[in-house]
Amino acid sequence: MDRRGPLVGVKILEVAGVGPGPFCAMMLADMGATVLRVERAGAPPMVPPIDPEKNLLHRGREIINLDLKSADGVAQLLSLVDAADVLLEGYRPGVMERLGLGPDVCLARNPALVYARMTGWGQDGPMAHLAGHDINYFAMSGSLMLCGREDEIPLPNLNMVADMGGGGMLMAFGITCALLEARASGQGQVVDAAMTEGTALLATMIHGYRSMNRWSDKRGDNLLDGGAPFYDVYRTADGQYMAVGSIEPKFYADLLAGLDLDPADLPRQHDRAAWPDMKARFTALFASQSRAHWEQVFADRDACVTPVLSPDEAAAHPHAQARGMFGDPGGVVQPMPAPRFSRTPGAIASPPPAQEVGLDAIDPVWRMPASR
Repeated sequence: MDRRGPLVGVKILEVAGVGPGPFCAMMLADMGATVLRVERAGAPPMVPPIDPEKNLLHRGREIINLDLKSADGVAQLLSLVDAADVLLEGYRPGVMERLGLGPDVCLARNPALVYARMTGWGQDGPMAHLAGHDINYFAMSGSLMLCGREDEIPLPNLNMVADMGGGGMLMAFGITCALLEARASGQGQVVDAAMTEGTALLATMIHGYRSMNRWSDKRGDNLLDGGAPFYDVYRTADGQYMAVGSIEPKFYADLLAGLDLDPADLPRQHDRAAWPDMKARFTALFASQSRAHWEQVFADRDACVTPVLSPDEAAAHPHAQARGMFGDPGGVVQPMPAPRFSRTPGAIASPPPAQEVGLDAIDPVWRMPASR
């Protein structure tokens, strides 16, 4: 594998899960960490079935299969714990303890281990043992209620908010923090990352605005939720869309210029009573021309107005091409590692593995002591 990046030399043992755990492991593998994913023997297959070679969250690592309900399987995993810097798991609270693989057991064997636990609700609390998905954690964080159009139901945002942002990225941050501390102290610790808490954290700015009475809990009534005419998405004549984010006065002035509107004939930008009428006006103007027309109009204007691209269009866009934002390792178009580093850039070490390997065939680094 072609491992490159600031985390080269870090070994992460990923006890298989879905969603935020694999995303976290992918991010760390993209940054050079050696990640070994452990699938549990006898686990039910995914429904619908997933093509392993296109399961992008598994890129950059090897996969083995262990029977963690057997003494041999547990012993094999514990031998890998001895060599690991991080153990990442995403089971409900208590599952790893019942398998004989809880943090007390693992930290006794490897005192500098970072034991990272990814759940929806956290390791304790009255909801800790309940099932859930991104939409549930998003809902219970208080943030889903704020998303959507006025007088419409709250709008889910795929699974990017709780699973990937409030979960996987939060865990990657927690692991990195704990690794830095362990390198200084020689002592590991448990990282308890809960998607509900991470999703709430993402809304910190909004909570601040609410405390200043600058944010209404009414959907579609605020600066960033589609309430403002200068921060919204508009349909074009050809059924496409333009995204408008002209918040600052200079950007708003360029928006009006692009729409051929005279500011002297309009209400003030932040006159909230005028927002509905202004939105209707912007809606009619954008609907009068094609997306290509508006792209050309705003191409050289500093108005924060851009087309809404499909995934294929995003990958083919000149800016994405210039930056190498997408690539096609293994023949599958996908986002490339981020963020970027000037001296130790990350890389996709390998495409998702087509099949599991045996314990005797894994990277030899797993037979070496953990780094300290």
